[in-house]
Amino acid sequence: MLPLRIALRYLFARKSHSAVNVISMISTAGVAVAAMAMVCVMSVFNGFTDLAAARLSAVDPDVKVTPRSGKVFAGADSIGELVAGATGVRSVAPVLTEKALAVCDGAQMPVTVKGIPPGYGAVSAIGTLIIDGMMIDTPAEAPDSSRRYATLSVGAAISTGARPSMESSLVLTVPRRLGRINPAFPLGAFVTDTLTVSGVYQTNQQEYDEDIILVPLASARRLLDYPDMASALEISLDPDADADAVTAGLERILGPEFIVADRLRQQEASFRMIRIEKWITFLMLLFVLVMASFNILSTMSMLIIEKEDNLKVLRALGATQSMLRRIFLDEGMLIALIGGAAGIIVGAVLCLAQQHWGLIALGGDHDMMSVTSYPCRLSAVDVCLVSGMVVVIGLVAGFISSRSVPVENRQ
Repeated sequence: MLPLRIALRYLFARKSHSAVNVISMISTAGVAVAAMAMVCVMSVFNGFTDLAAARLSAVDPDVKVTPRSGKVFAGADSIGELVAGATGVRSVAPVLTEKALAVCDGAQMPVTVKGIPPGYGAVSAIGTLIIDGMMIDTPAEAPDSSRRYATLSVGAAISTGARPSMESSLVLTVPRRLGRINPAFPLGAFVTDTLTVSGVYQTNQQEYDEDIILVPLASARRLLDYPDMASALEISLDPDADADAVTAGLERILGPEFIVADRLRQQEASFRMIRIEKWITFLMLLFVLVMASFNILSTMSMLIIEKEDNLKVLRALGATQSMLRRIFLDEGMLIALIGGAAGIIVGAVLCLAQQHWGLIALGGDHDMMSVTSYPCRLSAVDVCLVSGMVVVIGLVAGFISSRSVPVENRQ
């Protein structure tokens, strides 16, 4: 403990040269600023990850089953019944997805048609994102049972000019999949279906808002000539079900011919991009922290020069070379730890304030934005990681500085 007490005195005592005090404060401030930035930036990335997960939860199902090869698989209804009997599964919805051409009042655009079965709201909350009209989820909700209804994404609605109305008809056209084509009648190479637009939804995510049209599964199968096929099974789980356990169970039931993906795996590319950006930024800030440690080295070098007479006195009193080096090792650690602790505390306070009160707002028109302030979530793991980096850098800086202690020259 004696080397630590001497190091504390050297750190806080007034130096004979004021430049040593100034450089010491700069060293501490540099470590503090770098540590604060690391905590704040990593917390903001955590917030964006949570924001992405929250947005996906309203659109993507809890679990999605897709064929390992090919776009569709046969026997979708029977496979869906098999999956529905698995432990933890609440509801199963076979869906059929394909490209088509949408035409409305002369306006046309290529779209993605997604056939959904009755009761689709049990596996997806997309019905809660309707901004115009309504989503006809079950036949009982249809004002006219003789019509087939479509729900459009906001992008498809804007591009085609379609609006929810009993007079607004949307024509879907796809190439005929089966049968021979008569060259004398080229229109026979296409299959069309006419639907009534019932609603428009918006998720604030481009991939879902750009060109998707939701239609009844029966209409999609008839249009695409896939009588009992589906592109995927979308599954909702019981509230208390373990998603990992259910996913593993479904993989055993369905075998290697199918891919079973939970919500994170369905959007693995998006979350991987956020994680990569987070850790690249962390490494950049870590480099800044390493650069700040060079100030510690300069501070320690000047302190060793200033305390040269004190070191001679300590040697005369019986201090060993290892004890003198330990003093400056502790000195470097103290500078790093005090600066790092101050930076981490300030960063944590700022992150918690942003997390609860949203002090820093995003730029742009807030009336057009679903999130008006930077999302933020302080993580204990990130705080521990930054603390560990500060300790390591303090140890390295202190060790290098302690090697500069002059060795006693015995004549």
